[in-house]
Amino acid sequence: MASDPAAGIPAAPAAPQSRRSVTGTRRTVAALFLLPALVLLGALVVYPIGYSVVRSFYDQSGDGLAGFDNYEALFTDEGIRTALKNNIIWVVFAPTVATALGLVFAVLTERVRWGTAFKLVVFMPMAISMLAAGIIFRLVYDQDPDKGVANAVWVGVHDTFAPSSAFPKAHPGRESPLEAAGGGAFVTREPVRTGQVVRLPLVGVAPDLMPGDAKEAAAAEPEPGRITGTTWQDFTRGKGVGTLNGVDPAEQGYPGMRIEAVRDGRVVETATAAADGTFSLSSKADGALLRLPADNFKEPYNGLDWLGPSLVTPAVIGAYIWMWAGFAMVLIAAGLAGVPRELLEAARVDGANEWQVFRRVTVPLLAPVLAVVTVTLMINVLKVFDLVFIIAPGSSQDDANVLALELYRKGFSEDQPGIASAIAVFLLLLVIPVMWFNIRRLRREVRR
Repeated sequence: MASDPAAGIPAAPAAPQSRRSVTGTRRTVAALFLLPALVLLGALVVYPIGYSVVRSFYDQSGDGLAGFDNYEALFTDEGIRTALKNNIIWVVFAPTVATALGLVFAVLTERVRWGTAFKLVVFMPMAISMLAAGIIFRLVYDQDPDKGVANAVWVGVHDTFAPSSAFPKAHPGRESPLEAAGGGAFVTREPVRTGQVVRLPLVGVAPDLMPGDAKEAAAAEPEPGRITGTTWQDFTRGKGVGTLNGVDPAEQGYPGMRIEAVRDGRVVETATAAADGTFSLSSKADGALLRLPADNFKEPYNGLDWLGPSLVTPAVIGAYIWMWAGFAMVLIAAGLAGVPRELLEAARVDGANEWQVFRRVTVPLLAPVLAVVTVTLMINVLKVFDLVFIIAPGSSQDDANVLALELYRKGFSEDQPGIASAIAVFLLLLVIPVMWFNIRRLRREVRR
């Protein structure tokens, strides 16, 4: 209907135009472009989630409904309960420690000239796959100090303050003047007298394991008013046993062997054997028994059982932190670069020391970034599988078990797909609130 301006009749509304997107593309065309991505999303995400939810309500065969029995097993099955407990430990400690280390690295590297190189070294483990990292740390945690770096360092520190004995297998031989005294010590059968030469022969140390400073054993000479003697390896390599309880050529002394004179249960004097095994005691030892204390025969310290039942979970978490501390550092360093420097300088001008600036200014300003990093790592640790599967040996894998690993074991090793699906759904339910929190925080940051 035509309009008449003079008569005040309004013009007919124009025909509606097809709406276009910001880029000028029709919605239908945009939907066609998105269709392949939506198909893949449905096939790879939506369908597996829906199928897992449905499968979790069926029994092992998949033919009969099991109701909530599979979900009940999550809290009654011993293996799943252990996995759940370990997941709680992972969620509490791994993201917290990784984020704290990342924060420390990010702050410290701002103050050194070689900070970029340090960041590169710390971030480098992110380029290694979980499989490779697991193999590396399986070797790092090897029980043998000659192979495992962790125990090599630990044993080195331990032996610095409490050195182990060079004669852990030594013991009296046949017809020896020594007898067991309990607790790993040995004592002479008869008291000693001044002017007497005492022989304390031992066997049991392989010739190639004798200390490097051991010399050919020497028969001690009697000394007036003193008690002398020799403690030595009563065995001659390649020549039989030689003279029983006699110092033979090529037999070696026990350097550093500690000898105690004990009377009435009290140590009255001590001596240490020389490189040729000889020792000397004063007249204070007259009438006492000579004792070789148990410290002489202490077994070498082999370090900690890193992959044993009690330490395997912290050990695997340590490997995870080694990998992901660099990720946390990079994100926090990016946030730190946006912190206004004038605020830091104002705090220093007001008299705050560096610790107060860090705690009262830097950390509060970085709180949004720290929250995002922590939540991201929490989501990541809920899915951890590779490190536990590779690092934990079969003997302690049950103790290091986590939900993702238990899902794999139930689904493939034990052929219980219903319980495996229930674990998968449970993991999804755990991840969704954390993801929602992260997305909400990110949107809030965008609005700012």
